[in-house]
Amino acid sequence: MNSVTLNNGIQMPILGFGVFQIPDAETQPAVEAALAAGYRHLDTAASYGNEAAVGAAIKASGIPREDLFVTTKLWIQHAPTGSVQDDTRRAFENSLDRLGLDYVDLYLIHQPLGDYYSKWRAMQDLNKEGRVRAIGVSNFHSDRLVDLIEHNEILPAVNQIETHPFHQRAADQAVMREGGVQIESWGPFAEGRNDLFTNPVLTAIAEEHDKSVAQVVLRWLIQREVVVIPKSVRPERMAENLEVFDFAISEEQMSRIAALDTGASLFFDHRDPAMVSWLSGRRID
Repeated sequence: MNSVTLNNGIQMPILGFGVFQIPDAETQPAVEAALAAGYRHLDTAASYGNEAAVGAAIKASGIPREDLFVTTKLWIQHAPTGSVQDDTRRAFENSLDRLGLDYVDLYLIHQPLGDYYSKWRAMQDLNKEGRVRAIGVSNFHSDRLVDLIEHNEILPAVNQIETHPFHQRAADQAVMREGGVQIESWGPFAEGRNDLFTNPVLTAIAEEHDKSVAQVVLRWLIQREVVVIPKSVRPERMAENLEVFDFAISEEQMSRIAALDTGASLFFDHRDPAMVSWLSGRRID
């Protein structure tokens, strides 16, 4: 498996397995199948409600812990019982307990909302203690990312953001590259929106390589040095999504895909006041 080197020297597999929107009851068999297929990078979050199932799959696999790269995410902390820093540490311990692990490889602030400075300070301490090998963020626009970089000791290692052919984030990636932050894609297939799987440009390129549209999208992201975490509950799709290292998309084909960019989210905008209120109102135990 190809890897990227994070800004602290940690190796992160460029292709992983995500479990967003996989029901808790289906998560353990899905992750077990993914690990059996060859995935060694797993991505979950407290808000997904399936950390325990991911941990159970890891335990059942028998794969040595050091061979895995495990990411989970911190939800918005509302400090109902004390400081945000204390609650961040408590939330982390809860995630670790659910996963059944002694450490995680990557811990991300899930949303750029609330007192994320206090969350970051707590995460810096966890990193220094060796409980987390790398820390980063998710859904941060470039202005908030740079602000976090400029005023803290440890640089975010990763920013996981919506990235797919219809929202390509080239300018955001340039800012991240300048700041030493690795871009990671969530929603690489745009959840099928805009008829991604039948898009004529992507379909034509897939036919030129005798590959599927999904494989073309994953290869396109990997060639852009974007870490990607596709999700599937079908073992045959899991295997197919790993078979993207035996071909290359040409510059001309990359240009055709670049022309699909709309420059806008297909899901939600973290600068929309209504969305900020909705996210901030969610509580995660």
